[in-house]
Amino acid sequence: MHRPVRIGVQLQPQQAPDYGLIRDAVLRSEDAGVDVVFNWDHFYPLYGDPDGAHFECWTMLGAWAEQTEQVEIGALVTGGGYRNPDLLADMARTVDHMSGGRLILGIGAGWFERDYDEYGYEFGTAGSRLNLLGEYLPRITGRLKKLNPAPTRHIPILIGGGGEKKTLPLVAEYGDIWHSFSDVDTHARKAGILADRCADKGRNPADIAHSLSWPGIEDASKFVDAGVTLFTVGVGGPEYDLTELKQAIAWRDENNPPPLSGLA
Repeated sequence: MHRPVRIGVQLQPQQAPDYGLIRDAVLRSEDAGVDVVFNWDHFYPLYGDPDGAHFECWTMLGAWAEQTEQVEIGALVTGGGYRNPDLLADMARTVDHMSGGRLILGIGAGWFERDYDEYGYEFGTAGSRLNLLGEYLPRITGRLKKLNPAPTRHIPILIGGGGEKKTLPLVAEYGDIWHSFSDVDTHARKAGILADRCADKGRNPADIAHSLSWPGIEDASKFVDAGVTLFTVGVGGPEYDLTELKQAIAWRDENNPPPLSGLA
């Protein structure tokens, strides 16, 4: 399956004491021609002042659904253990409708211990959090099939992580997008493992898009050759400087093949 390269931006909802700064950054990102606008699902800043300004993920996605017109939106990624999975599915279906079918449901096992400790979730171990994600994904997909009204489309599920024993089998079974964190050689090796796990599940690995944080113009083409078609530029507040994002968008436009013309 041929996929055009797409560019996302992760507007990190921290260190911006005025939500208007985030609202403005979303507008500027869509105007710049980005394909996807992500936030993240944390409750405290990940860098800078640890007690600095921070806003919640899913209520923000509801606002973005109404604010934007063309871009897809989602979390990169939702903490799998932060919400009842049936409720999360209902939230996703609702934002899907609010956006006219533009939500990506990004989800992972979670890792930031302060989120868990401060909000009363059990942190456990990396293994227990992945086990919980494995329990929740079938509940999420099952609930999406029961909701009335149904989602406007098959909501793409993006799964973040690269664990070979637990995460990649979950991607093979439930994922539409795989977001990895690796260099080119490691990504290619894990992509091969993912393809094997897809064979175990009877899925075509080409049905799963590969996603990565933006590696810079110098290395992006290497990752495209390795199968990556979605790159996301991280941008922090309060300034939300989109200079690097615009460079990535220009690179996308220069390197994507031209659209076919003259076809009925």
